[in-house]
Amino acid sequence: MSESGDPDRIAERLALLRRRGLVVRGVRAFFEGRGYLEVETPYAVPTPGEEVHLKVFRTERHRPDGSVLPLFLHTSPEFAMKRIVAATHLPVFQMARVWRNAEGSRLHAHEFTMLEWYRPHASLSDLMDETEALLRATLPPVLAGAATPVAITPAFERLTMAEAFARYAGLDLLATGEDAAALASAAGCSLRAGESWEDLFFRLLMERIEPHIGRTRPTFLTHWPASQAALARRDPADPRVALRFELYADGIELANAFEELTDPVEQEARFRADRARRATLYGDDPQAAWPMDRAFLAAVGNMPPCAGIALGLDRLVMLAAGTRRIEDVLWLPG
Repeated sequence: MSESGDPDRIAERLALLRRRGLVVRGVRAFFEGRGYLEVETPYAVPTPGEEVHLKVFRTERHRPDGSVLPLFLHTSPEFAMKRIVAATHLPVFQMARVWRNAEGSRLHAHEFTMLEWYRPHASLSDLMDETEALLRATLPPVLAGAATPVAITPAFERLTMAEAFARYAGLDLLATGEDAAALASAAGCSLRAGESWEDLFFRLLMERIEPHIGRTRPTFLTHWPASQAALARRDPADPRVALRFELYADGIELANAFEELTDPVEQEARFRADRARRATLYGDDPQAAWPMDRAFLAAVGNMPPCAGIALGLDRLVMLAAGTRRIEDVLWLPG
């Protein structure tokens, strides 16, 4: 077998790569037909994001006067796209190249394509409706590569995180607060050395919830614990949860979405908490010493009520093409 980037390997995968082109054209036609504006934002930015477990690629810009500006390849176009929404109040979309360092697996690549879109005055439910419509427009009615048939045409399942933990883990997730010992007791398991509530939450999500969802039809997993949604607003009906969903299909986490937080004071407080936690976990890494994105924070307060989503385009192509490896749908895998 030749290497993934060799000409023979490209020829072997040409049918899959042609499907990629069809999906890209379908995505663009879908959003243009709904009145979205396609935008482009910078890839090399002073602030790549604020997610706690972020691993980034660093670069720099050499100015004509000889000074050097540290930059990073962005992990998402989210901050820049929200600035555009704040300035225009228009619905926007982008298929952007993004970078995540220290990633690589059957479903992960260090460089990949993210489809993001932001829709002013949309609710989380509106965004779920639109995401369903997009998948029906770009995927076959039944996913051919699935271990068990996954139907795209019926209504997708919508399951809150609390409902999922009650059904598949037999516990009241929200009643545990952020008490790791309480969560372990409710789950009937032992805490590992140094395991936090968040660590155990994701372990249980991976071991007990994800194997059961999105297997016969796609599943929206909604209303996440508030601590797990740094850019989403809290649910006014239950401040213990945030208005966030993830979408699962055939064992693949396909998308992550929020009703967007539009309070700049709360947003900055959340960023500061994330930075403190990142420093605790990983130390003061000079490679990760990026400035707070003040332009983004200034824009947050001018955003209209809005819902936004990031969807892995390569994973969408995988589902359309019936393949199990992300490198099969990349022209030249790294």
